[in-house]
This record gives sequence, C-alpha cells and structure tokens, in this order.
Amino acid sequence: MGDEEDASRRPIASRSSSWAIGLSAWLARTGVTPNSISLFSILFAGLGAALIPFTAHPIAMVCAAISVQMRLVCNLLDGMVAIEGGKKTKSGPLYNEFPDRIADSLLLVAAGYACGFAWLGWLAALLAALTAYIRVFGGAVGLLQDFSGIMAKQRRMAVLTAGLVAQSVETVISTSRWSLLLASVIIAAGSLVTCTTRTIRLARSLERL
Repeated sequence: MGDEEDASRRPIASRSSSWAIGLSAWLARTGVTPNSISLFSILFAGLGAALIPFTAHPIAMVCAAISVQMRLVCNLLDGMVAIEGGKKTKSGPLYNEFPDRIADSLLLVAAGYACGFAWLGWLAALLAALTAYIRVFGGAVGLLQDFSGIMAKQRRMAVLTAGLVAQSVETVISTSRWSLLLASVIIAAGSLVTCTTRTIRLARSLERL
C-alpha cells in the first residue's frame, strides 16, 4: 500500500483502537489485499453518492452518512493491512491515492447537486483534490507529506457526515436543504484555507532545504 513509511502515513487516532487492530489482523489473515480494500472505499462512496440526492428521505440521508463512514473505515484498514499485516505492494501508492480522489469527488459533487448548487459541489471536490496534490507534491520533492489543515480528509468527511445526519432531521420538518448546503460551504471554504496553509508551509520548507 501507499502507507509504506510511517512518515508518509496520515496520523489517525483510531488506528490504535482495539476494533481496528482486530479487524485488520483478521483481514490480513484472509486473502483480502490492501488494494482491494482501497477499491471498496470507492464502492461505499458511490453508494453514498447515489443516496445523497434523495434529500426528501431521512433514511436515505442516514444511510448515506453510514456510507461515508464506511469509506473512511476502508481508508483506515487498507493501510493497516498493508503495513501491520505485511501485505504491502509496489502498486500500493497508486491505490492509496487514486481511490481517495474518486471517493471525495463522488460524495462532494453529489452533495452539491443535492443542495441545489452543483458548482459548489464541483468546487469542493476540486479543492479537496488540491489539498491532496499539495501534500503529495511535498513528498515528491523530498519533504515529509503535510497532513495538516482545518479540512483534511477526515474532517471533510466528518462535516459531510454531520450535514447528512442534520439533513435527515431537517427533512422531517422542512423541505429545505440548508444542512447539506452549509456542510458543502464549510468543506469548500475549509479546503481553500487548507490549500493555502499547506502551500505556505511547503514554500517555507523548500526555502530551508
């Protein structure tokens, strides 16, 4: 997997949780590969993206929120199976990054269309991709990958999950879609700030080389 070195691994607190350790150890003993787990993250994101437009149905919103979290579980387990489970592959970096960009785009674009502002979804997806590009670019020029920022992947998905759950409640009392709109605005604005701060940190680090 792409999580081949500790320095390039995203810091995730749940990686040390007992359920994650137990589940990843079990998966490592099976024929499941880290790369296939990465691809499953796209499947869950696609399911969530298919459900998000059904804003009039509270259950659909809750199921979409669960799909977002399952996408993150896949993102957690693929690296653990690869590193702790000893199943790293040479193509790992590809599978570590590309499915994430696809999953982000599916979910964020769907949220934009669902809240009535398609351009906002596309903007959020573009900025999310740029945060990753800046991080990976830093690694490509010999620096440690920078996972900092107010809207890194886990926070983007946390905001989206909260927006979907809030939308499920809002749907019961109103036909509006303010919850998803607010979540999309926060993600786009936060991603822009993250791109800016990461770029500044990258430039300063390059100057110190």
